[in-house]
Amino acid sequence: MTKSETIKIQVGEEVIELTGAEKAAFLADREKTNQTIKAEAEAKAQAKAAAEAKLAALGLTTDDLRALGL
Repeated sequence: MTKSETIKIQVGEEVIELTGAEKAAFLADREKTNQTIKAEAEAKAQAKAAAEAKLAALGLTTDDLRALGL
């Protein structure tokens, strides 16, 4: 078996070697997790931009809200 066919991951103090379907499942899960994290960060950024736009429409800034203690 070549090096590219296996993957080693550390779980606590233990090192686990994954091959074949285990490796494919691990990598797919990791990719799905990364995509979820990116999507959540993008949604948070969009929500922040929308909130700042609403404040601007009212003539307020985030600094104004901080000054009010909000």
